Amino acid sequence: MLLGGIEAGGTKMVLAIGDENGNIFEKATIPTDTPDVSVPKMIEFFQGKGIEALGIGCFGPVDLHKDSPTYGYITTTPKPGWSFYDFAGAFRKALNVPVGFDLDVNAAVLGEVTWGAAKDCGVAIYITIGTGVGVGVSVDGKLLHGLIHPEAGHVILTRHPEDTYKGHCPFHGNCLEGMAAGPAVEERWGKKGVELQDNPKVWEIESYYIAQAITNYILCYSPEKVILWGGVMHQEQMFPLIRKQVQEMLAGYLNSPMITEHIDDYIVAPGLGDEPGIKGALRLAYQELL
Repeated sequence: MLLGGIEAGGTKMVLAIGDENGNIFEKATIPTDTPDVSVPKMIEFFQGKGIEALGIGCFGPVDLHKDSPTYGYITTTPKPGWSFYDFAGAFRKALNVPVGFDLDVNAAVLGEVTWGAAKDCGVAIYITIGTGVGVGVSVDGKLLHGLIHPEAGHVILTRHPEDTYKGHCPFHGNCLEGMAAGPAVEERWGKKGVELQDNPKVWEIESYYIAQAITNYILCYSPEKVILWGGVMHQEQMFPLIRKQVQEMLAGYLNSPMITEHIDDYIVAPGLGDEPGIKGALRLAYQELL
């Protein structure tokens, strides 16, 4: 079975041809420009390849309700040209194949639940911390949507006692994205994260915010696996700092060995490396075809 996948991000679009087992046969990356520039290039990549369905994991907010007149649209994004753009519809019309559509982080958690670190978990969450923050949630193999879809990257946080930074998010200020995403790190410290690797205070404050959010997610979702990734998480010292602070913040309230004894196997990097999103997109295509 030949399937197509798109991992649509704010800075780049990853395109792939693969199969229902997550094998990728061909892959390409193009910069995210306006739809009139990017979409024709993406359509051209898939044309003539014989795909039976396409899956799209897309940056949000998006409309995921199939009975809505704007299903498959990117909605209120500030990204120029993409607001209320019919992303799924453009590919459905051009390629004449079924199109599965969901959030980029939902596609990623789907990839991890199917083939990666959260395989066979009843409840799992995938958190990406990069230019923005997104959280995908899988419950019994189904992706959580609800009223719109989870926007848990915007949970409001308590400030670190030594942090006077106002927050990067124009909506909330001191939400997770506002305090811990890549642009917040750069704005707070005047340098990009890769230039601050040897400054322990940077990562103490960063891990405080991420751990605080994860503590809230654990209490709300009760996940069996927490998968954490994105550009910020490429700092190797972050995982031990975050795990330790999560244990301290939970303060023994949840008496699970996964938290008290095996937290190194509980809060983890993706099992699929840098490919959970694009492999999850292939899975969305397969599910839509079924």
